[in-house]
Amino acid sequence: MEYVLTLVRHGQSEANARGVMCGRSDPPLTDVGRRQARALAAGLPRPTRLLSSPLARAQETATLLGADVPVEIDARWTEMDYGDLDGQPMTALDGDAWRAWQEDPEHVPAGGESLVAVRERVARACTELAAEAAVGEVVVVSHVSPIKAAISWALGVGIDIAWRMYLVDAAVCRIDTGGTVPVLLAVNDEGPLHAGTVLPA
Repeated sequence: MEYVLTLVRHGQSEANARGVMCGRSDPPLTDVGRRQARALAAGLPRPTRLLSSPLARAQETATLLGADVPVEIDARWTEMDYGDLDGQPMTALDGDAWRAWQEDPEHVPAGGESLVAVRERVARACTELAAEAAVGEVVVVSHVSPIKAAISWALGVGIDIAWRMYLVDAAVCRIDTGGTVPVLLAVNDEGPLHAGTVLPA
């Protein structure tokens, strides 16, 4: 059996359903999000270690995933801080604000957190987990920006690639950390959602 570092985006939250930016605010999962988490639990291998962002939507997903595996909280996997933009629709940003955010990875949106800062904290977490993920099934339940940061770490590139990626609710991404460099195996893998459970309409 090959072991990997598996990164899971939490199931659909109320903010996701409304289509607003959601950083450090903490809306719960929807019923759809809970069904997604249960489906992932049936489709993913049993983790040997399970970590989660401290935010409730990630913790609830992890709890539904983990069965008898304790959930460890690691704040480095929390979502990006959107500052004043938290809870706002994408239309809250005008063209100049979007350009500043997309063109400068050190840009801090509305008093929140830069993509570079997210990349730095997530890279430290990934480096610490790499050896363990090579010999066991390490699962991390997190959010869009930290998972994109982990993917950039695996690829050895800057966080500016975050704008070229899209992650669905309950997305599963896999990184092989067993070699001399990390290898990205999967992004937005929806297979586990359908492997063991059919989601009700």
